Amino acid sequence: MQTRLTSRPARGALLLASLTCLAAPGSSQQAADPIARYTIDAGTMSGMAALSGHGASGGGMGAAMGMMMGGGRNQPLHELVLRLGSTRAPTSGAPTADHFLPAAAGLGASVPLATPRVIPSDDQPIPGERLKGRLRIYWGCGATPGPGQPVVIDFAKVAKGQIPPGLYMTGASIPQEWQIRASNSKTYGDWPNGQTRKTVPPNSSLLGDHRIAGNYSLDIAFTLKQDFMPAITGRARPIASGATEISWNSLPQATGYYAWTFGAQENGDMVWWASSATQAFGGPVWDWMSPAAVQKMIAQKIVMPPSQTSCTVPAAVTQAGGEMLMGSLYAYGPEANFAYPPRPADPKNAWKPEWIARVRYRANTMWMLNGPDMGDMMSQAGEADDGDEPAPQPKKNKCRGGLGGMLGGAMGVGC
Repeated sequence: MQTRLTSRPARGALLLASLTCLAAPGSSQQAADPIARYTIDAGTMSGMAALSGHGASGGGMGAAMGMMMGGGRNQPLHELVLRLGSTRAPTSGAPTADHFLPAAAGLGASVPLATPRVIPSDDQPIPGERLKGRLRIYWGCGATPGPGQPVVIDFAKVAKGQIPPGLYMTGASIPQEWQIRASNSKTYGDWPNGQTRKTVPPNSSLLGDHRIAGNYSLDIAFTLKQDFMPAITGRARPIASGATEISWNSLPQATGYYAWTFGAQENGDMVWWASSATQAFGGPVWDWMSPAAVQKMIAQKIVMPPSQTSCTVPAAVTQAGGEMLMGSLYAYGPEANFAYPPRPADPKNAWKPEWIARVRYRANTMWMLNGPDMGDMMSQAGEADDGDEPAPQPKKNKCRGGLGGMLGGAMGVGC
C-alpha cells in the first residue's frame, strides 16, 4: 500500500530527502594505480534515523521518511554500504563478487556485490511540481544569527531564471575524498542491492576476518579490529529568547560533529540551518569522512571539534521552522586502511599496491526540534503493531551537487 503525502511540510521533507543525494560529491580524487579498490562505510543510526528499520539500506532522511509513513523500531540500527571497483573485466560471463563476513556480522556467510544494469536515458527532464515560497538559510551556533543571515532564495524568482548571487556558497574549501563509482571503474559492484533482502542486525559486529572475491577483482582480505560506533543521542531544549539548545552524548571514537536542521511550513516557506560557522552545506559533511578530512574542516570551522557536545540553534530558525523542524547530527569516526602489498616503511621506496581497501565509521541521529520528546516517540514506535507493512524505500535519485539540484525542483524539473 502506498502513502500519499500532500501537505507542504511533507513535500519539504521529501525535498530534503533528495538533498541527501544532491549533497554527494560530484567529483573526487581517485586512486588510479590499484587493480581493485574496496570501501566499507559502517554507520550506527539512532532516533528517527533508525525508526524505519531498514538497517541495510542506510539512514538519514530516507529513514526519517519511513518513520513518517508508519515504520518504527525502538532501538539503534546499523548500516553497511559496500563498494568494489576494478580495472578488470570479468574473466568469463557476467560480473560476480561477494563479501565474506565474520559470523558475528549476522549476514550469513556472504553478501553479493551486484553490478548495476546501465539503463539508457534520453536525458529529457522529468516534469515536477514547481516549488513556491522561500528558503531561508542560516548557519552557526548561537541564539542570534551572525552577519549576512539569512540568505533568502525565492523559488518563484528562481523559476523565472533569476538565480540569486552567491548561491553556491562555501565559506571554505570542502575536501573531496576518493570514491568508488561505476563511472570510474571498468567493473563495479555494491551492496545493498536487489539480489538480497538481508538487513544488518542491531547486534551485528564487524570484528574479524573479511574477504572479497569475484571474477573481475583480485582477492582482498583483511582483519577488522574496529567495530560499529556506539549510538549518538540528540536532545533539543528550548531556552530563553526562543532559541533551542541541542546537546548529545560524547562518543570516545568521534573525531568531530556536524548538525543541521530543516523545516517547512504550509505556505511553502522553508528554513535550513547548519552548525558550521561558515557557509558550508551538504557535500562531504553528509557522508562518511576520514579523520584527516575532519581535522581540516574543524580548522575551517565547518565541523565542531570532538570536545563539543552542544550547540544553540538561533531563535529565528525555530520560529521559521513551523510545525515540522527536523534536527540531524553526525558523529564522524575512525578509519581503517589496508593494502597489498603493504606500503613500504621507507617513503623513498616505490609502492604500487595491487588492491586498497578503506573502512570508515560514523554515527548519526535525527529528531524533531519542536516536536515531542525523542524518547517518548521511540517508545510509542516500539509499541506499534509488528504486523504493519514495512515503510517503502525511497527511490534513489540522480541529482547534481550543491543547491542547484534543489533549485531544479523550483523550476519544475525533477531529479
